Amino acid sequence: MPAARRPSRRRVRGPALWSAPRLADPSRLYHATDHGRPVTLEPERFGPAQRGGGWGPFAESFLRLNEPALAALDVRPEVDATAEGARVRLVPGGRTGAVPLRSAQTGHVAAGLVVRPRFGWAGVGSVLSETGWHAAPEFLALPLVPGSGREVPPWVLAGPVLARLAALLRALRRGYEDREEILRRPRGRILWGQYASQLLPHGRWDKLPCRFPDLGTDPRLKRTVRWAIERIRRDLVAIGGRDPVATSLTWLADRLIELLHDVRPEEPRRDELRVALGPGRAGAEALRRGIEAVGWIVDERGLGGGREQDGLAWQLPLDRLWEGYVESVVRREAAQVGGEVKTGRLGETTFPIRWSQPAQGSLGKLVPDLVVRRGRELRIVDAKYKAHLAELDEQGWHRFADDSRDAHRADVHQLLAYAALYEAEEITATLIYPLRRETYEALRERGRDVARAELSHGGRRLTLELRGLAFGPGRILQSQAGS
Repeated sequence: MPAARRPSRRRVRGPALWSAPRLADPSRLYHATDHGRPVTLEPERFGPAQRGGGWGPFAESFLRLNEPALAALDVRPEVDATAEGARVRLVPGGRTGAVPLRSAQTGHVAAGLVVRPRFGWAGVGSVLSETGWHAAPEFLALPLVPGSGREVPPWVLAGPVLARLAALLRALRRGYEDREEILRRPRGRILWGQYASQLLPHGRWDKLPCRFPDLGTDPRLKRTVRWAIERIRRDLVAIGGRDPVATSLTWLADRLIELLHDVRPEEPRRDELRVALGPGRAGAEALRRGIEAVGWIVDERGLGGGREQDGLAWQLPLDRLWEGYVESVVRREAAQVGGEVKTGRLGETTFPIRWSQPAQGSLGKLVPDLVVRRGRELRIVDAKYKAHLAELDEQGWHRFADDSRDAHRADVHQLLAYAALYEAEEITATLIYPLRRETYEALRERGRDVARAELSHGGRRLTLELRGLAFGPGRILQSQAGS
């Protein structure tokens, strides 16, 4: 990176993720809950008033302009007719996050949508912390979401940013890496083929493409990373006493700052970050993602719940988050009894299905989430981000909603199909559902957090198990920053 100058406070246009215009009205933010009730949109926010009421011809335009954002957040739009004209509703699915909503008339951002997790931000935060932020939110290449910056807890974005910066520091500690640059003086090995085919024909005979080992520990970059970490830490400390996830991330930030004890923090300029993210400059993925995260902090958009009303667009699949948490629990339990764990996530439990005739669109493989083998015992585990166990306990089978009953039955049939793939004297097939902590503790006190059924056929004994886990551990497990 070039030598630093004192940063200007004038806002400079940069890459799309941190250059969208500010939107100052947080009242334009719609709220929903994953798998919750639909949200009805007011047509006057997104287009001109219609004589007969409703959306008129602008409903189709709204759906077309917002299709990418809604699909990214797993939100399904519905259009139906009412006495007041056409009505547009947004039906949330299984993802939490925030996206902008564009005007059907101008295409500009007119509002935002935040889908909250039904198990609460605290549950999501504790699960993310427990799993080491591996299923971290994905940032979307969309404009900023008005009002969302103060809607979500700061760790929703601070956690992934710290994880990116930790990965960047680990990459820098790996030592020498090969780099390719076009230089005026030879360094390392000259790439004569590239010189003859790309440079010499265009008269650039004085430029030499070279490949050379480079340590990659730019002191300027390390100073920039330390500045970004300290900036995040200040915002986390401001709420840390009220938020255990923020406290855990503050601890992680302290560990990262210890790794940078030999440099002083230095705020980067936006233009040098754009250069660092330019073609061919940030070759390593960890380096590119880390510099991108620094850019969010420079423009005060890397956090949430703080200084800026607007926030980045992002999404997080909650079923993937739940599967990661269940895997961490199962691995911990298996380690206590000497069990061997294989996961579908790593392709270790995949069973291809070979049809006698090509079946277009048909199921091509069976993939149990987790398989634990210990001696003659085998446990098959499938994590389901649904509330079936809680609903069954509170309502009973007869009052169970028909669609939930069918989905639960399909879960059981799927698990039994997995069990048929394996040979073992004792097989336990377990479905694990999420519960709110208070529900989990109440069920556990009554011994109803696990339900079992014994099945015997052809000399095989199978135990079918329905198990509930609290969405998020009771305490935050601190992750190891330097590992």
